[in-house]
Amino acid sequence: MKQTDWEVLRITATDAMKRAYAPYSKFPVGAAALVDDGRIISGCNVENASYGLTLCAECGLISSLVASGGGKLIAFSCVDISGNYLMPCGRCRQLLHEHGGASLQIMTDTGIKPLSELLPWAFGPEEIERRLD
Repeated sequence: MKQTDWEVLRITATDAMKRAYAPYSKFPVGAAALVDDGRIISGCNVENASYGLTLCAECGLISSLVASGGGKLIAFSCVDISGNYLMPCGRCRQLLHEHGGASLQIMTDTGIKPLSELLPWAFGPEEIERRLD
């Protein structure tokens, strides 16, 4: 497994943020993650005039993950226009849990945290499997 280079993730997320489509909020967001096979993927937010259809950067990142062959996320970083770390919203934490699990490492303002601390008692694929047995 590849060692996490958090600075590369931050740079990749910042590059993705620069390509965001945020004409309404003027709040571009970029995200980057390390996949278990060593790939680094990214995503940016894509707004919509109806607001409710806006896609968070994490949505683009997961779409990129699936479109490029899948895998498990092991490290994640998200930034704003100034390069400050951002926390994923609740919906996106759930999305990240689906593709990275409780052990996914997330960079926060206070350092690296496992997703299990940011989304305790998460409902994921293992719950469905356990309950269907």
